[in-house]
Amino acid sequence: MGRIGDAFDRLRAAGERAFVPFVTAGDPDLETTEALVLAMDRAGADIIEIGVPFSDPTADGPTIQRASERALAGGVSLRRVLESVRRLRDETDAALVLMGYANPYLAMGEQGFARAAAEVGVDGVIVPDLPPEEGHALYSALEEHGVDGILLAAPTTTPERMAQLCEQTRGFLYYVSLTGVTSARAELAAGLEESVRRIRADAKVPVCVGFGISTPEQARQVGSYADGVVVGSAIVDRIEAAPDRAAIVDDVARFVAEMKDVLR
Repeated sequence: MGRIGDAFDRLRAAGERAFVPFVTAGDPDLETTEALVLAMDRAGADIIEIGVPFSDPTADGPTIQRASERALAGGVSLRRVLESVRRLRDETDAALVLMGYANPYLAMGEQGFARAAAEVGVDGVIVPDLPPEEGHALYSALEEHGVDGILLAAPTTTPERMAQLCEQTRGFLYYVSLTGVTSARAELAAGLEESVRRIRADAKVPVCVGFGISTPEQARQVGSYADGVVVGSAIVDRIEAAPDRAAIVDDVARFVAEMKDVLR
C-alpha cells in the first residue's frame, strides 16, 4: 500500500475525511507551486493534486484554463513538473497526485512516464480524457510501477459502469459532482448525496468528490457522506487574485486549513 492508501487508513482511524486541494504546476511559476504544496501540507491537506498544464484542458472551466495558459507561457512541461515533484520529495512525505490530460503522458510513452513518475515519488495519476478501455496500457504501466491510476465517474455513469470503475480504480474513485466543467459553484448539485451514498454502499475503495466545491460549508456537507473532498478552482481563484507570492502562499494555506477543519 502506498501513501494514498496510508492516508485513508489514517483518516478512517481518526474519523476524518480527506481534503484534496489542487494547484496547477507553474502557476504563476514552479517555485511558487512548490511553496504552495509545502504550505498546503503543513495546513492539513491529506492528498495534493498537482495539475500538469495542457493547451486544451477540456474538463476544466475558465479559472483552471487560465492557470494552464499562464504555466505554459512560463515554459512548464510534464518533464519540468516531474522534476518539481522530485524536489518536493526532499521536503514532504505527503501523497502527491498528478492531474493531467493524456497527450503529454502518452508522448513520453506509457512505460517511460510510469517509470519516471514512480522514480520521482508520484503516488497517483488522474487522466480526465482517458477512460480505462482506451488507457489500458498506461494504467497497467502505472500499476506495474506502484503508482495509483485514479479513475473518474460522473452523474451520468450507469450502475454497471460504476461497478467496473470501482473495481479498476486505484487509490480512490474521483466522483465528478456535476455534468460540466470545473468551477466554483454557489450550490452543490442536486442529488449528490444520494448518488455518493449509493456508490459508497457498494464500492470497496474510498470515494472523493470534486468539481464545484468552493466553501467550508459545502465541504462539510460533502464530507458528511463522502470519503474526501477535492477543491481546485476556488484555490486557483485565490492564486490569480493575490498580489504577490507571499500573499498567494498565505491565502491558500489559510483556506486549506479552513477547509480541512470542517472535515475533522
